[in-house]
Amino acid sequence: MREGGYRPAMATVHPLRPPGDEEESFSLHARAMDNLRFIRETMERAGSFTAVSGWGMVVVGITAVAAAWVASRQNGPEAWLAVWWAEALFSLGIGGWSTARKARAAKMPLLSGPGRKFALSLAPPLVAGALLTAFLYEAGLVSALPGTWLLLFGTGVVTAGAFSVRIVPVMGMCFMALGTVALFTPPGWDDTMMALGFGGIHLVFGTIIAWRYGG
Repeated sequence: MREGGYRPAMATVHPLRPPGDEEESFSLHARAMDNLRFIRETMERAGSFTAVSGWGMVVVGITAVAAAWVASRQNGPEAWLAVWWAEALFSLGIGGWSTARKARAAKMPLLSGPGRKFALSLAPPLVAGALLTAFLYEAGLVSALPGTWLLLFGTGVVTAGAFSVRIVPVMGMCFMALGTVALFTPPGWDDTMMALGFGGIHLVFGTIIAWRYGG
């Protein structure tokens, strides 16, 4: 070809990538995803109240089943309500003590950060439940109390569970579902529904929380 004439561009030939490079690239990507997952889970735990005591729930579940048996043998609404008031106060004491104990063991602040948000989210539905208890009792609607208690307690657990581990709001939704059913069941089922809810649900989820989240 004459000097200075047109010369076709030579195609650049890239060497074939060694087979090991693709495996190494995939391995690096997998490790990066694992690291991101670890960072995300660590941040979620740091912003969550993980001191909810599973064993405390188990104890509450056992006492609730016993309270349902005692309440079912009372003759009047006053004695029936007194049994459940006593159980409610005892459960609050057990839940508070066991949660504070777990928080101290984990060196987690109980009344600041996620713990404070958890308590403030749980309290309003419980207060509403206490006020509705007085109103429904005075109105002669005692049979509506189990469904109301289960539904409002479940609501509190769902809202508070937004600041805790994922299983807590799931437990709250189970309480809400059972409370909805209890509102439409005959009065003779009151103590059975209470035993299933405050007894059975606490026992099941308390055991899971104790096993998966360290007590």
